Amino acid sequence: MSDKTVTITDNATGKQSEAPVRSGTHGPDLVDIRSLHSDLGYFTYDPGYSSTGCCQSDITFIDGDQGVLLYRGYPIEQLAEQSSFVEVSYLLLNGELPDKRQLEQFDDTITRHTLVNESLRIFFNGFHHDAHPMAMLTGVVGSLSAFYHDTIDINDPESRMLSAHRIIAKMPTIAAASFKHMVGEPFVHPQNRLSYTGNLLNMLFARPSEEYEINPVAEKALDQLLILHADHEQNASTSTVRMAGSTGTNPFAAIASGCAALWGPAHGGANEAVLNMLSEIGTVDQVPRFIEKAKDKNDPFRLMGFGHRVYKNYDPRATIIRKTCHEVLDELGVANDPQLELAMKLEEIALADDYFVERKLYPNVDFYSGIIYRALGIPTEFFTVLFAIGRTPGWIAQWIEMLEDPEQRISRPRQLYTGAARRDYTPLHRRN
Repeated sequence: MSDKTVTITDNATGKQSEAPVRSGTHGPDLVDIRSLHSDLGYFTYDPGYSSTGCCQSDITFIDGDQGVLLYRGYPIEQLAEQSSFVEVSYLLLNGELPDKRQLEQFDDTITRHTLVNESLRIFFNGFHHDAHPMAMLTGVVGSLSAFYHDTIDINDPESRMLSAHRIIAKMPTIAAASFKHMVGEPFVHPQNRLSYTGNLLNMLFARPSEEYEINPVAEKALDQLLILHADHEQNASTSTVRMAGSTGTNPFAAIASGCAALWGPAHGGANEAVLNMLSEIGTVDQVPRFIEKAKDKNDPFRLMGFGHRVYKNYDPRATIIRKTCHEVLDELGVANDPQLELAMKLEEIALADDYFVERKLYPNVDFYSGIIYRALGIPTEFFTVLFAIGRTPGWIAQWIEMLEDPEQRISRPRQLYTGAARRDYTPLHRRN
């Protein structure tokens, strides 16, 4: 808390409320308006909470104007290039990077929790063959509480961390099972000898009839994407996890609520929208025409995967994954895929076009992640599931932080009521 204050004056009555100003390590100061209602009788109005700080957090910092993303103070560029998703998960959960022994122990713990109860696997038989994989993921993650209800004590730090380990470990297993159910293939059990990301690839693509060889370029690319998606401050799904968790619900239900929020096309479905846009454009020769349509304010067409609501300069995650994207395309030899060829042409033209350069409408992480997933042979409807796997350690870290915050109370947003004024009930026989 700084010594600064802001005085809010009610011009109608002359009454005033003095609000303290809270300062963080980075970023703009926040005005603490908790006494506003008791002092002046007002609440604030902020649809979408885009100007409201709902919590204080030590986990992630974003400076959209400068293109900065930090996990626990570490730049995303350094983590994506030098770290691993398992190590980043440890960092988000514990606040510091692990030493060699701690990392090995954490990795071993995650590995030992990857199996799911066989009864849980039967749940998938209840889903229709063409069920959306996010529907399966959301439902099955929520059902984990039925299997671990005896060890869920959200007030016990050890119990919270055990739940964290279980969720991070089992998310790829559940996701892969939803994938196999979707494509009509038998489930593949996790292999303890494989890395976290290698295990995910194996469970997705291995078949009983043949060996699956994990491509190290694909493994690195997927691991990097999971790192880039691991946390992103107070976005819609993270705030949903915090809000659900504030009621005291179990961690599996809280994470399931995050999955449901992430499913939305304006959030986790953005990279899916990129592939849908490419399908709409159709062929490379149509790119110039659609570029012009994107420039026309009166045309409903929009380039998906360009620019970002938060990053006003350049998405730092896109800088990293652009290089990896081209490495994947070269390694996997998918240059003859018409849609990927179209994506690369669109990137080339947009990066050179003054209209997009001046407005800083650069390709973002959703653009490149969609292309990578496509190159790996992952169906479009499964993209958001992979996003959920990556975001899981961030959700869990935010959930734990919320529970440990002494200022945290149950979330209870206010509203501006604009409905009918109080009126009396009219008996049915008297209504016209």
